[in-house]
Amino acid sequence: MVVAVFGAAGQLGQSIQSVKGNFPTMDFHFFDSKDCDITSVEAVEQAFASCKPDYCINAAAYTAVDKAESEPEIAFAINATGAKNLAEISTKYNRTLIHISTDFIFDGTSKIPYTESDSTNPLGVYGSTKLQGEKFVQAFAKRHFIIRTSWVYSEFGSNFYKTMLRLSADRDKISVVDDQIGCPTNAVNLAKAILKIIQIDAENPSDTNYGIYNYSDDWQCSWFEFAKKIFEDNNVTIIVDPIPSSAYPTPAERPKYSVLDTMKIKNFLEK
Repeated sequence: MVVAVFGAAGQLGQSIQSVKGNFPTMDFHFFDSKDCDITSVEAVEQAFASCKPDYCINAAAYTAVDKAESEPEIAFAINATGAKNLAEISTKYNRTLIHISTDFIFDGTSKIPYTESDSTNPLGVYGSTKLQGEKFVQAFAKRHFIIRTSWVYSEFGSNFYKTMLRLSADRDKISVVDDQIGCPTNAVNLAKAILKIIQIDAENPSDTNYGIYNYSDDWQCSWFEFAKKIFEDNNVTIIVDPIPSSAYPTPAERPKYSVLDTMKIKNFLEK
């Protein structure tokens, strides 16, 4: 079974590479932005032709949330047009697309975890372009899984976990917002879940498998609580002060609450 992974240099792409040995029946082909520019449909088709994948994982994304506010065209090209290109070529070759999306498609006004069918209302360019990517996948990929995830971190790439450890190296005090609530997600856990989805779908193919799924780890917390846990786990002594989002203004507004209801994917992974 051939699996093509786009966005190989990102933290999810690298996490998939770190666990691929646990899935010996899969023949992986990894493409980073230098190998394949997903904003070019010709480049995507060339990549498909080179490895003839059974499954395509779109782990490529423009994830600089604040920078996206000043670079909307670039964010749209990667998050939306890129998804559309992968969807169209997946369908042309009659292959299955696994597309990774985000909790930022929600506005954060809910008080209970978001389900896959809840209304979307992104607050910024990043969320808007990711939502458009979802819509393109639904419109153009006959066989698709859309996996929404949240607060992804790992030993790879840039993320909150690594930023906290980097800042703590030369500070004895740090302030972190405490009024944004979500679920941190280890990218390695997400990678394993994606590959398990492929296994299940390959063994028991059905049109009922396809659709939108939420995936996150189970711990619900604020960024402040997450930071404290990071320092505790790494035996870092530092004062962490909670502050409201209003005290740390950013170009992009974040959802105040973006916890995802993950029952659907848990049930699927138990098949």
